[in-house]
Amino acid sequence: MSTGTGLERETQRAVEVTEDELEALIGDRALGRDDHLNAPGFVIRPDDVQDVLADLEEEAGFDHLSCLTAQQYTDRYESIYHLKKYADPTQEVSIVVPTSIDDPVSESAEPVFRTADWHEREAFDLVGIDYEGHPDPRRILLPETWQGHPLSKGYDQEKPQIVTLSEHANPIQPDHHDAESDTMFLNIGPHHPATHGVLHVKTVLDGETVVDVDPDVGYLHRCEEQMCQQGTYRHQIMPYPDRWDYVSAGLLNEWAYARAAEDLADIEVPEYAQIIRTMGAELCRIAAHMLALGTFALDVYGDFTAVFQYAFRDREVVQDILEDLTGQRLMFNYFRLGGVAWDLPEPREEFFEKTRDFLDELPAKVSEYNDLITSNEIFQLRCVDTGILEPEVAKDYGCTGPVARGSGIDYDLRRDDPYGYYENLDWNVVTEDGCDNYSRVLVRMQEVEESAKIIEQCVDLLEEWPEDEREIQANVPRTLKPDADTEVYRAVEAAKGELGIYIRSDGTDKPARFKIRSPCFHNLSALEEMVQDEYIPDLIASLGSLDIVLGEVDR
Repeated sequence: MSTGTGLERETQRAVEVTEDELEALIGDRALGRDDHLNAPGFVIRPDDVQDVLADLEEEAGFDHLSCLTAQQYTDRYESIYHLKKYADPTQEVSIVVPTSIDDPVSESAEPVFRTADWHEREAFDLVGIDYEGHPDPRRILLPETWQGHPLSKGYDQEKPQIVTLSEHANPIQPDHHDAESDTMFLNIGPHHPATHGVLHVKTVLDGETVVDVDPDVGYLHRCEEQMCQQGTYRHQIMPYPDRWDYVSAGLLNEWAYARAAEDLADIEVPEYAQIIRTMGAELCRIAAHMLALGTFALDVYGDFTAVFQYAFRDREVVQDILEDLTGQRLMFNYFRLGGVAWDLPEPREEFFEKTRDFLDELPAKVSEYNDLITSNEIFQLRCVDTGILEPEVAKDYGCTGPVARGSGIDYDLRRDDPYGYYENLDWNVVTEDGCDNYSRVLVRMQEVEESAKIIEQCVDLLEEWPEDEREIQANVPRTLKPDADTEVYRAVEAAKGELGIYIRSDGTDKPARFKIRSPCFHNLSALEEMVQDEYIPDLIASLGSLDIVLGEVDR
């Protein structure tokens, strides 16, 4: 596979840190070991969180807080910080922080990793762990007046909730303005096309300049993690992932769960099925980026009749191909643990011809989009040098996908933590150094072309594959019961970035803990940094450039 940066990236890859070196670095702050399938784990005291994470970041290069998982056992609460490196995400370490049942208080990681802000708010909201020193310890998904924590063991699911609303509360806090400013508070959303879902953006303006934004999420929280914890590994969880990023990335979502569960149960997917998965995933990526392009053009200059409808036209062609493959247009439910549900549709020649026709027409359509959008003067005036997200800031917020690559961060799990059939194919990782709204659009447009390269190679392989070797599924037991207390975190490169799943098994056929790492959740948390001292139209463009879906933000 071509990396797009040749030997340069290889020389920049992070120096590997051994387990012995990690153990020496953490020293006597480690109370014990709690290794996961994907990473060495170290148990530390709740008051050592900042020191340990800072050392791992500064001394060992673990600059990516990928995920925070909180959970309750019978005798303790636990926070798990999943750390990686942007330069080499195959290097991972888990920092496990237990707290007592009676006093679940742990030191906040926010001063070390800014992305811990939203993570720890969610952990408090759903599980009930307090994070000492957190700058904004509010609930994030549930109303502030909610009683209890739904993922704690003592929570009564049948208890009725009376959610009172604050009256006459001043939404502008004193630190939002100074005495001489002309400050105005503005609600954007939650019901507005520019918010890309049910999102409430609380905005403070000084004149026409944005001085503060507070994205208010949670309106679409659907308890996906809880429902997955109530489903069996083999049959009942797989239909759910399609509903996270429900508009674009069904097969990519399914792959995130499949990768985690297959590692947990030690299932090896046949090569033929891996090629089908890779082809389907890249078709989903194109569909996702087409939708992102069309809605972004609508956000920036209200162009519904041309660009928006053109993008949907091309997206519908992709959906037709995916419908032929999976039988569905939106909620595919096509992946299975160990492979895929069924082989390519018959007659195969028609399916290949339809796919190749789309790929043959795509270059002209991409050129048309560049004429209509990226070379459009109005579009450039609205997008160039707006929504600036510097690389180090993006990393601090855990940004991934086109948002990170638009800031020059050369990070793509398809290449850097290979899965599927990607490492056997020829394609490039696309980055842009502009760090602005325009760069994020360019990345997505170029990724459409790279996805087309991958699909074409997959079609070539599938066309020539011997009929008697078309194995679509591994031999998976009817009931999966991974060993108790086995833990794994695995991720894939979804259309919007790193989509990860943490699973802890308890020896039964259902997960004891199921945690979803949403790329949209991380990317949205960086909005405040992107829009400081800009105007409301720039805020709308910046929000659109993140390409969020609230079904995945809230889960």
